Amino acid sequence: MPRLEGLMKAELLKSRTFSISIAAAPQAVYEFVSNPANLPRWAWAFCKSIRQENGQWVIQTDMGAMTFRVAPANDYGVLDHFVSPSPDFEIYVPMRVIANGPHASEVIFTLFQQPGMSDGQFKTDAGLVEKDLAGLKKVMESFAAGLSQAEKKS
Repeated sequence: MPRLEGLMKAELLKSRTFSISIAAAPQAVYEFVSNPANLPRWAWAFCKSIRQENGQWVIQTDMGAMTFRVAPANDYGVLDHFVSPSPDFEIYVPMRVIANGPHASEVIFTLFQQPGMSDGQFKTDAGLVEKDLAGLKKVMESFAAGLSQAEKKS
C-alpha cells in the first residue's frame, strides 16, 4: 500500500471554461492572438492599451497597469498567458485554439477565481471574458471575410 504521509489536500480554485467558434483558420487565429500588440484590437473589455517597457509588455486595464506575457510560439495552438497585477503575483490564464473543421477554429479559455476574489467579482470577470472572446470572433471573422472578398475580386 502506498504511503500517504505528507499529502495535503489540494486547494482547488473555482473555474469556468469558455469556448467560441470562429469562422477563421486556426493558424490565423493563433498568429493574431499570440502577438500581444493585438490585444487591444480584440480584448476591449480587459485591455485598454499595451506598450513595451523594459522588455516586458505592459497593459493598461480598468484595474491599472499590469505586465502581460504569452506562451512561447508553438505548433499546438497553446495561447496560455500570464498577467501580473503586481510584481509578486502572477495569474495563469490557459487558452487554446484548435481546428473546428477544415477552415474554422474553436478558442477555449479557462478563467480561475483567484484567492480573495468574491463570487460577484468572478461573475464580472466571466462577463468580460465573454465580451473579449466575442470581440476576437468579430475581428477574426471580419478579417477572414475581407480576405475572401479580395480572393473573389482576383
